[in-house]
Amino acid sequence: MTVQFDSDVRYRDSVTQADPKRWAWFAGGLWVFAMPFIAMAIYFLNDGALWTVFILPVHTFVLIPLIDFLVGEDLTNVDAGDVNRLAADPFYMRIAHILVVSGHISVIGGIGFIATQSLPIWAIAVLTFGLGVASASLINLAHELGHKTRPIDQLMARLSLAGVGYGHFCISHNQGHHIHVSTPEDSASSRMGENVYQFALREIPAAITGAWRIEARRLRRKGMAVWSCHNRILMTHAVTLSIMAVLTALWGWVVLPIMVVHHFVAWSVLTCVNYIEHYGLLRQKLDDGRYEPCQPHHSWNTNHIVSNVLQIHLQRHSDHHANPMRPYQTLRNFPDLPRLPSGYPGCLVLSSIPPLWFAVMDPKVMAWADGDLSRVNIHEPARKRLERRWAHPTPTPVSTAINPALR
Repeated sequence: MTVQFDSDVRYRDSVTQADPKRWAWFAGGLWVFAMPFIAMAIYFLNDGALWTVFILPVHTFVLIPLIDFLVGEDLTNVDAGDVNRLAADPFYMRIAHILVVSGHISVIGGIGFIATQSLPIWAIAVLTFGLGVASASLINLAHELGHKTRPIDQLMARLSLAGVGYGHFCISHNQGHHIHVSTPEDSASSRMGENVYQFALREIPAAITGAWRIEARRLRRKGMAVWSCHNRILMTHAVTLSIMAVLTALWGWVVLPIMVVHHFVAWSVLTCVNYIEHYGLLRQKLDDGRYEPCQPHHSWNTNHIVSNVLQIHLQRHSDHHANPMRPYQTLRNFPDLPRLPSGYPGCLVLSSIPPLWFAVMDPKVMAWADGDLSRVNIHEPARKRLERRWAHPTPTPVSTAINPALR
């Protein structure tokens, strides 16, 4: 059955066009997973020069933000008349499936390279970090596939998560984050005044325990044992452990600490992305005590072309949260959304330096909230500081104001 995605009466498409990125989605995703092999090739071509171990992190955190800045944004949308056709086109899900396999090849090849080269500890650490950052794209693929209902897509989502040992993600994301997003109840929505390190200490454990509770309730409701082959989290982690066992058999015990660090880095990248996506944004409570429905203005958005192509439109996060079933190739831009200053790679760098992040993003949050702190999701330990800074509303700049019609 084809899912219909009719135009939203509250949000009009801007300039429209057909999908010129049809093959770019594949090329961009493949580029992310090819980069470890490109770095290896450069390493061997330069007789094992140690400067080559910095290629992966420099590519992600310097080159991509620079290209994003130079190339700019794409504010256009797929033509409304083409949306249903594109949503039903199997080409796009086939791309995602191929990229999952490519991601696993990248992980295995990268781990094998690190484990078999005679490298100093610091170089192993840099390489493992760079590979983990690239492998975080497997979680992004699971994010897309996990919202689909076909068994093959669900299976590929779990296989994708197995590559980085994050088997609980689709459960915590779909049945936790999407329900409570941009509220104090959501562990995956960051709060104004909370730095990314504080957020990580809160979000990572809460995601794991929350997903386990959700899965345990599902199994008990069906009369199944929690500790069984029916547990989706356990089965995904079983695949992770199987991969680790095979690679250990191939290359020795040195693989285990490398893979543990690799997985942790991938988790950390996801956590940083979660931090960026909803920072300070708050859904208001209605008279009946429930929160208002999630709308596009409850997520930070960015239309930077290059990083969006590399991450299959993850950065058009506003439309995704308002319409979770809308596939990546049809996600829309809307005018007057809260906008990030850069694509995610640049924002990852920005968020890693909390004073700089606060200096850039806190004024944006307050502009979104029309200077009213009661409209902001606040980190309680920072409340007094924020009240001293923002107690007296300042006029909202016209260029950053949110269109009241979007609220």
